[in-house]
Amino acid sequence: MALTKNFRKTIYERAKRDAAYRKAMLSEAIDSLLCGEIEVGKAILRDYINATIGFGTLGEKLHKPSKSLHRMLSPAGNPKTNNFFEILNFLQNNEGVDFTVIARHHQRSDLHNSVS
Repeated sequence: MALTKNFRKTIYERAKRDAAYRKAMLSEAIDSLLCGEIEVGKAILRDYINATIGFGTLGEKLHKPSKSLHRMLSPAGNPKTNNFFEILNFLQNNEGVDFTVIARHHQRSDLHNSVS
């Protein structure tokens, strides 16, 4: 379902004034991507970029055309790993945060049930 313009405006306005909200958006995007929810993660990442730095400025900072960045993060986009992590690294530095991945082990019974 497409977001309405008013809803996006509300997100963007809150992101501009609330650092914790921006960090939560970026965190949620990364978490979604790591959990395999690629489309959700890219959508949140697009909203985050639009609400903060913008694709034009991001392109300038990364020395990449903004249209290429738009395509990479579009629903059909499939960015190269190095481009994708370059984007994430820049956004983390720009926001002043460092995200870390923590490994959680599944119980053996969970693994056997999911393979069947």
